[in-house]
Amino acid sequence: MAIDNLKESFGRQKRIAEEISSFYEDLKNSRNEEERRMISSQINFLKNSLKKTGADVIDATERVSVAKPLGSFQPVSKIFTQPAKGIIPEVKEKTTALEKLTLKRMKQKEVKVIKKKEKKPNLYVKLASSLFYNRAMSLINKGKFYSLRRDLIKANLEFVPANYVSVIFLTTILSFFASIFVVAFFLFFSIIASPPFIVAAETSLGTRFLQIFWIIFAISVGVFLFAYFYPSMEKKSLESKINNELPFATIHMSSISNSMIEPSKIFTIIISTGEYPNLEKEFTKLLNEVNVYGYDLVSALRDMAFNSPSRKLADLYNGLATTVTSGGDLPEFFDKRAQSLLFEHRLEQEKHSRAAETFMDIYISVVIAAPMILMLLLMMMRVSGLGISLSTSMITIVMVLSVSLLNILFLAFLHLKQPEGG
Repeated sequence: MAIDNLKESFGRQKRIAEEISSFYEDLKNSRNEEERRMISSQINFLKNSLKKTGADVIDATERVSVAKPLGSFQPVSKIFTQPAKGIIPEVKEKTTALEKLTLKRMKQKEVKVIKKKEKKPNLYVKLASSLFYNRAMSLINKGKFYSLRRDLIKANLEFVPANYVSVIFLTTILSFFASIFVVAFFLFFSIIASPPFIVAAETSLGTRFLQIFWIIFAISVGVFLFAYFYPSMEKKSLESKINNELPFATIHMSSISNSMIEPSKIFTIIISTGEYPNLEKEFTKLLNEVNVYGYDLVSALRDMAFNSPSRKLADLYNGLATTVTSGGDLPEFFDKRAQSLLFEHRLEQEKHSRAAETFMDIYISVVIAAPMILMLLLMMMRVSGLGISLSTSMITIVMVLSVSLLNILFLAFLHLKQPEGG
């Protein structure tokens, strides 16, 4: 048993040392004074945890026993079935018919085997890493893509930074070749609004190329920028979801803390409810740092605050760590924090409702009234012969496409601005 404890302590020391090394790399690449201070605080906590684990190693080493194992001895069953004369009578057990039937059913009962599903690596990511991993690592070691690394951690994306950078490079190159095919198509053909929609280009190749060559750079740059900022967008989306669950989860935590249980058990109970799916992932990461990596609760709270996608959740972690360290009143802390978070949540809901009213007025003006006025102007220009003269079918296609595009843009914008569960 002592050897198992010693092995576990060594493994914990190794993990803590790797975390300290990783934080030192982040400290070198940090450009913000506040972030540098938080990283230094994390390193100090990890050093204290390393010292504590070292003391556990010494204690476990002292308890290791190398005594000679005992020899073979007579089974207990023989002691009772072959007693000495006049001391213990032989005990014979009689199995009833009901017991036999129960044993028979237990033997016939099928044993359910739970098969663990192994998640295989994505072939596209594997290909990208095989081609660009070394280049991506060299750029990351030079301090490039620092904000991207932080966004990947906070957004809970299942990517190593070097692998994600490799995916960006491969995707950009593939989009470059795809844009060449697009340019080659438009070099010889044009798209018109009336049937047959695709016709041969009438201008010379040189003039046509000068008109469309920008598509190559537009597609490639657009794909690169989207892939680069995608983790940031995911982080903001996750932050919005967490902020909408946090006030109600904090109220729940306030009621649980009144029972005066150990603070880490509060997060376990919140996870078991299943009512807060986004916070459940964050709290699971917190408990893993305590139960798997061996951090104390305060160190785990500080570390999770540094890597949290939500500023409000980070403030909750830091406040809870300070309360636990100073021996403050946990129920009072959760109650005050729940009140402030609920007040902010109500303000956000009111702001979104007012914004929805404004968007409704804009929608009526832009999507309903403006196309009707535009259609009347086009019809008047066609009848009078002034300006651009379009056919009736062309005007119809233009109006249908413009209204459809405006509706899609408004739906996308409202979907981004709508609060989770609103």
